[in-house]
Amino acid sequence: MNLKTWLWLGIFLAVLVWSAIEPHDRLTWWLEVMPALVALVVMAATRYRFPLTPLLYFLVLVHSIILMVGGHYTYAEVPVGEWLQSLNGSARNNYDKLGHLAQGFIPAIAAREILVRNLVVARRGWLSFIVVCVCLAISAVYELVEWWAALLSEEAAESFLGTQGYEWDTQSDMAWALMGAILALVTLSRLHDRQLERIQRQTP
Repeated sequence: MNLKTWLWLGIFLAVLVWSAIEPHDRLTWWLEVMPALVALVVMAATRYRFPLTPLLYFLVLVHSIILMVGGHYTYAEVPVGEWLQSLNGSARNNYDKLGHLAQGFIPAIAAREILVRNLVVARRGWLSFIVVCVCLAISAVYELVEWWAALLSEEAAESFLGTQGYEWDTQSDMAWALMGAILALVTLSRLHDRQLERIQRQTP
């Protein structure tokens, strides 16, 4: 492994260990952090036959950190969200909205990379539409997981859902994911294309 890989792994593991030390609720911690752990395992297993672009590796790390911070505190009690809450006078901690924005932003680039490199989409005109649909599907599945967690225990319902009394929280979460996906496509597509061309030249 090169230095960048070791640095990536070191940051991931350092935040993971910190996050696992006396989290607010252990079940909620597992539910929040599990996607990051799954991503780590998948990337490790496919590192040689399907190496990702540097952009996507960076975004996965950012998303993992967001998840691990949320898992440690629960989304309703993350200090950064409380600080923003005091600044804008909001009635709720909106750190979870950052998480759902990332839930659209990062999977958009991941889906784009998989679709392009595997030649799934024959015409580029359909690419962005399909990527947005994939991100909305992921967001919908996550909302179902939150519902199942709520049925599992009252503590999970309060900590994992993090609705904080907002009746339109589910719809709002999906809207943030949609905005994240569109934002990623608008701002990063050209950079992503350049990195895709480079990695496709390097991959036999």
